[in-house]
Amino acid sequence: MSLSEHLPILVILLPLLSAPLCILLASPKLAWLVTQAACLLSFILSIILLQNILAHGPISYALGGWQPPWGIEYRFDLLSSSLLLLICGMATLVVCFARHSVPAEIQQKHIVPFYAALLLAIAGLGGITASGDVFNLFVFLEVSSIASYTLISMGRDRRALNAAFKYLVMGTIGATFILIGIGFLYMQTGTLNMQDLAVLLPELSDNRTIRAGFAFLTVGLSLKLALFPLHLWLPNAYAFAPSAVSVFLAGTATKVAVYMLLRFLLSVFGIEFSLQDMPLNLILIALGSVAVLSCSLVAIYQNNCKRLFAYSSVAQIGYIALAIGLASHAGISAAVLHIFNHALMKGALFMALGAVLFRLGSVQIDSLQGLIKQMPLTALALIIGGLSLVGVPGTAGFISKWVLINAIIEQGLWPLTGVVLIGSVLALIYVWKMVEKVLSRKQTDTEIEAKEQVITEAPLSMLLPLWVLVGANLYFGLNTELTVDLAQQASLFLIGGER
Repeated sequence: MSLSEHLPILVILLPLLSAPLCILLASPKLAWLVTQAACLLSFILSIILLQNILAHGPISYALGGWQPPWGIEYRFDLLSSSLLLLICGMATLVVCFARHSVPAEIQQKHIVPFYAALLLAIAGLGGITASGDVFNLFVFLEVSSIASYTLISMGRDRRALNAAFKYLVMGTIGATFILIGIGFLYMQTGTLNMQDLAVLLPELSDNRTIRAGFAFLTVGLSLKLALFPLHLWLPNAYAFAPSAVSVFLAGTATKVAVYMLLRFLLSVFGIEFSLQDMPLNLILIALGSVAVLSCSLVAIYQNNCKRLFAYSSVAQIGYIALAIGLASHAGISAAVLHIFNHALMKGALFMALGAVLFRLGSVQIDSLQGLIKQMPLTALALIIGGLSLVGVPGTAGFISKWVLINAIIEQGLWPLTGVVLIGSVLALIYVWKMVEKVLSRKQTDTEIEAKEQVITEAPLSMLLPLWVLVGANLYFGLNTELTVDLAQQASLFLIGGER
């Protein structure tokens, strides 16, 4: 067998095996170097994997030579390989960013364990996209979750420990629900393979155990992806985690949880059962709409920028839930598209805030006053990321909302366009709060006293990944062919159409 045939396992093994290597090296610089190399190589392999899938279709990899459904299967299709590319790409940028931000925010003795935990989180999230087996999907979910709890707890603010503990409790409840749901499915079907389950479950759609399993899985996954009102763990987790962790979680963790929900709803149970026979479509539309409006409103009153964008993330997840609830090809396309576009915009915003924290020591809105003069490149990145979040034409965020509105109109649900538009207006309000401070030239008494301290731009290793994400927001806002086409193809595959 050629090396290319082992790509599905190599791209997961690289970060997984690099984690203990970091601990053995016991050097912060070497740990960073190993982590950067592992992420970059995984990113390259994920590109090759996606190219192979575009050329030849989905790839099935049987671990240990045991063919599915008897053995464990890694299975990559267009959606899972695209998400793996996002995870590895975001990880590569985050590690580059972490070179300076991590020593500034984490105690020296915790830097090596930080990189080991980050690699485990990357391996866990990548494994979720790879797994064609529901139990192994759960195992990888727990690997990534435990690593995430550890990463959040390393924040320099003592409230990081409380945030990590709350996430641990909520995450454990969600994982328990997911495991119970998987157990119910196995009890009735005798299989854990997703492809096998997709064949067997339609004949058991009226079975109460199957319906109970569906309910447990839906609640557990909704908690993991922070769907309103199961989102209470997210604001503090994003706000008090180290900056590199906030970027990584905002760009990948909740997106992978949405991917899991899509997998179970559409690939395993099927769209007819999940979003038509069961009333989940109405529930998702209702909760998504409430999330968009309520969490956008809460964001307006936040003074800490990281908390502001954390609540904004819950609102953006609401858009995705609303899109899935439309139960149509166009709606699923909008959800998949927003997974990628939201990762780009929130990654850029949290990275810019990390650069601000590195230089100013604070991400309170008041601390941003006059930032355009002190850190012009970082300030401009914040403004562009904010505009993308609002959905200004020419940015990736606009494309997401345009596709979503078209999907809503296609279904004849005109009132929901009002939810999207009001959510955009509320986003404009809280983004403008930040932009107004950034562009302000008026100095406060405190700033005048501190004038002797010269504030300069963040180091190049922080600005470079930041502007890669900002550039991606602008590029995919102008050239939509790649992302929209991939989202539409992935949607067709998920709902049982062409591959």
